[in-house]
Amino acid sequence: MGPFPLGRPARLAVLASGRGTNLEALMEAFPPGNPLGEVVLVVSDNPEALALERAKRRGVEAVALPWRGRRAFEGEALDLLEARRVDLVLLAGFLRLLSPRFVEPWYGRLLNIHPSLLPDFPGLRVHQRVLEAGEKETGSTVHFVDQGMDTGPILLQGRVPVLPGDTPEVLEARVLRLEHRLYPRAVRLLLLGLAFPPPEGLEGLLGEEAARLFRGLSPRERPLYLRVWALLRAWGREDLAGPALLGRAGAWGRGAFLTAHLLAEDHPALRAELLELPGEVRARALAALALVESPS
Repeated sequence: MGPFPLGRPARLAVLASGRGTNLEALMEAFPPGNPLGEVVLVVSDNPEALALERAKRRGVEAVALPWRGRRAFEGEALDLLEARRVDLVLLAGFLRLLSPRFVEPWYGRLLNIHPSLLPDFPGLRVHQRVLEAGEKETGSTVHFVDQGMDTGPILLQGRVPVLPGDTPEVLEARVLRLEHRLYPRAVRLLLLGLAFPPPEGLEGLLGEEAARLFRGLSPRERPLYLRVWALLRAWGREDLAGPALLGRAGAWGRGAFLTAHLLAEDHPALRAELLELPGEVRARALAALALVESPS
């Protein structure tokens, strides 16, 4: 379904244009020696970006590619990624829209984080627009990058409340603190093979009924069902993926759904229900949670 897991630590590159606070969280989560992966390269289109200084302080290679147009930047960046044998590219406050020339060869290995609950509020001025719309909840989305602006398949979302009296600045700080936990968690899911964009040929993989159900899901619902599928594949029970999406896979299907929810956000009631599952299912579920929740 996707290139991960690799069977070795992945080499991660981060593209950033500004302060680099999400970069800092990623470097903290994926330092040298991490068995899942290591941030080995930071690239910025802005030579003055604080992100470059953050990378240098941690001993990570930091390269400024001053913006001289999209074609020139992307050509240099693609050459650099190939030379450094990068496996996964993470956009973290990178303020340029990448072209199909860049996105196509990296699709499925190129992530972005956006400070809203996509598909709502793509683009800029997000927090101001959330407040103007009177939303009671907002959050952040890690998604696969495609050829649109903030339109790629969702990998993981996190939520925070919007409180009376919030300003755009207060809301931005709240969402940013969420992002510092959310982005590394999403990357761990991907590197473990527990996340991937929807593949082609769903009927052949899931069966017609399950494929039809999946296509009818909203963009926010699909990541949960993909995690269920990925978990069953990791547990050697991919034959149950289609039946599980239809609620017909017994304890294995229930265990996969409970685990898929808990991989996104812990919930005491769901964790208690998981502990009541039959021994083998429970053991597989707890092992998957431990892999994602472990800091290294």
